[in-house]
Amino acid sequence: MASLEKEGLVEESRSSISQESACISNLGNLDSAEASKSSNIFSVFLEPIQWIQMLSSQLNPTFIIGIVIVYGLNLGFSGSFFKVVTDYYWKDVQKVQPSVVQLYIGLYYIPWIMKPVWGLLTDVFPIRGYRRRPYFVLAGVLGGVSALMVALISNLPAALALNCFIGITAGMAIADVTIDACIATNSIEVRSLAPDMQSLCGFCSSAGALIGYSTSGFFVHHLGAQGALILMAIPPVFITVLGFVIYEMRSPCLHPEKQKKTETLGVAVKGMYQTIKFPQVWKPSLYMYLSLALSISTHEGQFYWYTDPKAGPGFSQESVGAIYAIGAMASMVGVLIYHKTLKDIPFRNLLFFAQLLYGASGMLDLIFILRWNLVLGIPDYFFVITEECISRIISRIRWIPMIVLSTRLCPLGIEGTFFALLMCIDSLGSLTSKWGGGMVLHVFHVTRTDFTNLWLVILIRNILRIATLGLIILVPKADPSDALIPQDILITHSTVTSDDEGLELVPKNEKEVQSFF
Repeated sequence: MASLEKEGLVEESRSSISQESACISNLGNLDSAEASKSSNIFSVFLEPIQWIQMLSSQLNPTFIIGIVIVYGLNLGFSGSFFKVVTDYYWKDVQKVQPSVVQLYIGLYYIPWIMKPVWGLLTDVFPIRGYRRRPYFVLAGVLGGVSALMVALISNLPAALALNCFIGITAGMAIADVTIDACIATNSIEVRSLAPDMQSLCGFCSSAGALIGYSTSGFFVHHLGAQGALILMAIPPVFITVLGFVIYEMRSPCLHPEKQKKTETLGVAVKGMYQTIKFPQVWKPSLYMYLSLALSISTHEGQFYWYTDPKAGPGFSQESVGAIYAIGAMASMVGVLIYHKTLKDIPFRNLLFFAQLLYGASGMLDLIFILRWNLVLGIPDYFFVITEECISRIISRIRWIPMIVLSTRLCPLGIEGTFFALLMCIDSLGSLTSKWGGGMVLHVFHVTRTDFTNLWLVILIRNILRIATLGLIILVPKADPSDALIPQDILITHSTVTSDDEGLELVPKNEKEVQSFF
């Protein structure tokens, strides 16, 4: 009996120990699961920081700071704040018709169309041995002075106000082309990081736009449209400071002769002409222009309708700013979607589906203008936020691959100038879109108070967006990591003599294969 009782106690103790160990194991598993869950949540916030640290280690940290300042503050914040405030300025202060405002806004693009000029200046005409830094300072001073003039001078004539606005956009354009030259150079030198650099640009511009849109309605409501423009003088200060801190190697030749400058300018212009003649360059450039130009802008007509309490929903200044701010958040989502899942897809496939979705999403504007959303029981504010988010995500996914494609078309030696030329083509497309939309609004008699035919203008815009799909054959099928043009295209072209007339340009990797065999 004693032995049986002892065996029973031993078994009982074993079972209790096994139960305790099982409990401890379960607790350990729960703790590890909670730890992994918390680490996953923490990694979501840590991953962007690690990504920026990786870019800073591979590239220069001041270059990354430059992207943040130019794209985040100068283009993101200033661009979004400028868009909302100037819309109210023309509507409430100058009391201009929407079709005329579209023509005025088209003139904002003149400094952007002149980007090849700014690019030539930065590439060919260094100041005190620097090709980039002085032009950041110039951009900051020009933008700051123009913003202060239009904000502080009351009863400003419309023509002078327009010139000040063009001065603000000129400051933005010069800063943009200068940092784009740095981006193009780094994209060629570190080709694997080109999509990451464009993703950083897109993320910074979207984050800056989020802040700009969020605050624009508040400042317009409390300071008025003209008073709110004083904030446009803040970003140029940072641009000016950037000109003194961004890293750039000083040219050993501090005082180049005038003749040498002229010769260098001639080489740059000739290089651009030679490069743009290649079919793999002019075809995608033509597509980028037509895809923007054919999508005529109806923004001002819609803005006047949005803020009209009789004909439209009558959104307040704060509501308009909040709608645009949520759209900026959606743009950031679009950047993340591209960076995580779409950046390795061939250009033609990605742009085809992006353009298709872009045309289809435009039908949401038509539903809203016709007020079919109320028939479906969807409130105006909820519907317009949904439409804004969808269109912003699709627009960002459509835009980033075109920028990456542009960096792939830039030859070494004139990368800043040629990238500026490609961006000039895009700006010309945006100008055509604005002026084309303004003329269509005028033809269909869409005014400050009459929006009867606004739905028809939007329908025409959507049809043109869908029609752009027929031009997708102009886009190459290449992957973003492929070299679209020979890196030594200008060197090869300039060294061809009469004895080498039969020489054909081939990509670098093909030359290596030929020399191997």
